[in-house]
Amino acid sequence: MKLQDNETKPLLYKQMVVKVLELIRSRKLRPHDPVPSEGELAKLYGVSRMTAKLAFDILVKEDVVYRLARRGTFLSAGYVEGVEELALPRITLQPEQPAKRKIAMVFPNMDDYTARIIASAEQEARKLNCQLLIRISLDKEDESECLQELYEDRVDGVILYPRGRMACSEKVLELNRLHYPLVIIDRIFREVQIDCVYHDHYQGAYNLVQYLIGKGHKEIGYISMSFDGVTSREDRYKGYLQALRDHKLTANEGYALLHCSEDYMSRLSEVNPQLKAFIGKNSALTAVVCADDYLATSCLYTALSMNVSVPNQLSVIGFSDIQLSSLLPIPLTTARQTTEQIGQAAINLLFKRMDKSREGAVTIKVKTSIIERSSVKTIG
Repeated sequence: MKLQDNETKPLLYKQMVVKVLELIRSRKLRPHDPVPSEGELAKLYGVSRMTAKLAFDILVKEDVVYRLARRGTFLSAGYVEGVEELALPRITLQPEQPAKRKIAMVFPNMDDYTARIIASAEQEARKLNCQLLIRISLDKEDESECLQELYEDRVDGVILYPRGRMACSEKVLELNRLHYPLVIIDRIFREVQIDCVYHDHYQGAYNLVQYLIGKGHKEIGYISMSFDGVTSREDRYKGYLQALRDHKLTANEGYALLHCSEDYMSRLSEVNPQLKAFIGKNSALTAVVCADDYLATSCLYTALSMNVSVPNQLSVIGFSDIQLSSLLPIPLTTARQTTEQIGQAAINLLFKRMDKSREGAVTIKVKTSIIERSSVKTIG
């Protein structure tokens, strides 16, 4: 097996090509004999399945092996006529272009918000000659497995979006201790010093309340899911409270619902019992700030079902500006989270870490902006 002459440390998958050829020779395999699978090779040599796959991709291209769907990989007759003639120097890899650095983004799900972050990150990664990989993690355990696989496959750095996570996972802590380039987006973990890029949730909520006050509202409520250690939820509520204080308005405890069940996510257009009770006992409210657009959507539909006119009797405002916000029967006024800046800033910060920057943990705050639609009424 002949690698590029100027390579002093071949990439792991190229080393695997040599290992596979040695294995073929030592086992005296003949044309059309089965070759060990990617999983078997990964286990045998202690590498990831992706590394084994990359090695096989080279061998298929060079006509050393061939694949049959659902049957396996086999030694090709087109490469050797007899195992005695098999010699490693017979394969010469074509000169390669300078390898692109590989970075990955790990998300818990795919929706309009995350898709827009990915689009901006992809554009920025191309400018930096980086290949961007996308992984979806189903839960905390799957997230850890994704991070471990990416680390083993020598991906140069990872951007992680741990939506709604209450605490930093052990895998993230481990990679951080190893100084592996890792950037957290739209979330802060107070228990660890780690690079993060997130929206200024505190200032965003503050600005929404100030906007409502400017529209003549004084009786302003707040609705949120349980905080559960999620810093973005805590920060938005703190922004709400501070805006009231700064404008000499009383923060009425009864005007805040801070433990709304997230069951509403599966039936946004139906009546939410918790919101119905909250709206019913707070008839003096003229406006309510919701912790996100999904909750605001549920609030809007619940109010309409109670014959509470939005915005004439109750103004409703959200946070995030998801695509749904502009499509509701009463389009939602909300705080827009600028996904373009999140994606670009995360890529650039990660790239900086990949270049061995020794600067301490960096936190980048991205501003939000208010998108005015039809769900807020001007009073007076």
